[in-house]
Amino acid sequence: MTRQKMTGVQRAILAVVLVPVFMSLLSISSINVILPSVKESLDASNSAIQWVLSGYTLAFGVLLVAGGRAGDTFGRGRLFVAGLTLFGLGSLLAGFALNGPMLVIARLITGFGSGLLNPQTVGFIQQFFDGPRRARAFASFGSVVGVSVAIGPVLGGGLIALAGPDWGWRWTFLVNVPIAIVAIIVAYRTFPKAAWVPDAPEGTASQPGKPDLDPIGTVAFTLGTLLVMWTFLEIDKGGIYWAMLPVGIVMLVWWVWWERRYKRRGGAPMVDMALFRNRSYRNGSLLISLFFTGSTSVWVTVAIFLQTGHGISALIAALVGIPSAIATSISSVIAGRYVLSAGRAMVAWGMSVTILALSTSILVVVGVQLWDWSLWWLIATLSLLGVAQGFIVSPNQTLSLMEVPAYVSGVAGAVMQTGQRVGTSVGTAIITSILFGIAAAFSWNWAFVAAFGTILALVSIALLVAIVDIIGTRRAQAAVPQGDEGR
Repeated sequence: MTRQKMTGVQRAILAVVLVPVFMSLLSISSINVILPSVKESLDASNSAIQWVLSGYTLAFGVLLVAGGRAGDTFGRGRLFVAGLTLFGLGSLLAGFALNGPMLVIARLITGFGSGLLNPQTVGFIQQFFDGPRRARAFASFGSVVGVSVAIGPVLGGGLIALAGPDWGWRWTFLVNVPIAIVAIIVAYRTFPKAAWVPDAPEGTASQPGKPDLDPIGTVAFTLGTLLVMWTFLEIDKGGIYWAMLPVGIVMLVWWVWWERRYKRRGGAPMVDMALFRNRSYRNGSLLISLFFTGSTSVWVTVAIFLQTGHGISALIAALVGIPSAIATSISSVIAGRYVLSAGRAMVAWGMSVTILALSTSILVVVGVQLWDWSLWWLIATLSLLGVAQGFIVSPNQTLSLMEVPAYVSGVAGAVMQTGQRVGTSVGTAIITSILFGIAAAFSWNWAFVAAFGTILALVSIALLVAIVDIIGTRRAQAAVPQGDEGR
């Protein structure tokens, strides 16, 4: 098969959209390392520090679907630039924050910007790439996700080491400002005309007139998602926060009913529920949400385990993730070349290797506890985890969105990303609670085993979903009469 090369325009689009996405994800992964310096420098309260951490995540997560729908409706270039502007402004305010409340507001603004710009990336890839080139573009996206998770703590720790505790944490925010400015300028110069206007079904033109934004559906989904995520971000406080969970779930159930009713009455729903009749999209969204519920807690667990449990510095603990990040970036590129021929079996294989990596990591720590093994064997097992991730995240996104029309790809990708963000919030809350609980009752080594065992169970459930999808796909293919496959 001849390898299709990306055009100059495609390469420019990919470069412009992936750099800000990298920075927005870096803002999540780097924050834990810099919080002690932030607290001391600003004399911030514990409540303010908690909101510096969770405010960005909430703002990012609740705006994804609304941002994706707005990009599909008004033009992805416009929403991308709007998101970049908010992201850059929030980063600038954060870098010069005078106190805790000012930093919290800045982080909320930055999170809103990330929520607007991230869905446009998926929409751009669906709109301007096809076939093997789309698979390679998503492979690059997967590399960015994997590297940002591992490199964030290194960047935060490194800047604090270089610039000191007062200015080091500020530079983790300020570095985003020139990047945002350059990206906006390059976007205006390189994005094609189609990026600035609403996408439309193939063979039709964008319809003039006032767009249907489904305001009731948008508000219901945003509030429901906010309440569910907020519950788990504040899981240790209990009380009223736990009361928010059932309210959020009920609101999301009502939202599904509303979206169906809105479409029957001739409206354009925020999310067309017909998307979920597509088996690949439905199963892909479910399995990646389950996978993120477990896998995104790996590096939080490792950081806490190494620093608190074994007294290793934050910078050294962060460096443990570098080989894994490199492995992810390489395996994502390889996966992008073969995903269209391998199908969901590639994702299942990646999850199987993830289970192997988690199991061997558990074995290493059991060995540390019982037989005085070296803790640094974890570098090897976590590197294997990095290899596996490259065969999961971007291939699953490619396959899930393969049959999704480009004109709704922004909202379709945003729904998947929201599942990932909600899964991350739920998983981090549960797994860190297990980690600290077992550490208090037994030891940090057994706490690591319990946390990684929970992650392994969640990944195993995600693997079962992938296997169900593979079986369903093969049955559907077998049901097609021979000779009709190309019709």
